[in-house]
Amino acid sequence: MIDTSFQNFTEDLRKRLQKPLPGETAHKKMASANRYRQGFKPNERTRRSAVLICFYPYQHSIYLPLILRPQYDGVHAGQMAFPGGRMERIDENLTRTALREAQEEVGIRVSDVKVLGLLTELFIPPSNFYVQPVVGVLPYRPDFYPDPREVEAVVEVNLDTLLDETIVGDSQIEVRGVLIDAPFYQVQGYRVWGATAMMISELLMVIDA
Repeated sequence: MIDTSFQNFTEDLRKRLQKPLPGETAHKKMASANRYRQGFKPNERTRRSAVLICFYPYQHSIYLPLILRPQYDGVHAGQMAFPGGRMERIDENLTRTALREAQEEVGIRVSDVKVLGLLTELFIPPSNFYVQPVVGVLPYRPDFYPDPREVEAVVEVNLDTLLDETIVGDSQIEVRGVLIDAPFYQVQGYRVWGATAMMISELLMVIDA
């Protein structure tokens, strides 16, 4: 049985996601200094993608999974992220993309996910993607089966941890030999920064409105 506090959280979040979103106001709080300085814009080659932000109850608290990307020759190697990826022809919409990718990457049973709504779509200049964050809930803690090609580790994060302002820091982060000034969330020894941190910033602003 799901405890009533999780049910109340779910219903409250669903309602809040139907209201106007903070969007760029929230994004800017966790954006790197380079993002707006360089002025990159979407173009005809920009592709669409989606990620799943999936809450679930566990030990009388509320959790969500982040993933650690493995090291590879790519712009997001070794970074923390939400499960997700590019839109494929088989996807009727970006919500379907987020669910399919979450199932493929970490084994979430998408038929059990209740989608609550969407956050603001976000442009990611390094990979030239527009990413749509999809917010959903599971009524139980899932068993994770990470695809080793896509996921080095699954990190289960307590929502209370993300709401703790003391985990926010700012530092120079090296990306492919370039130092970037970027704010981050310090979570279980990992630095969550970039687009993922910007999505979390909007999510927390919606929750804490």
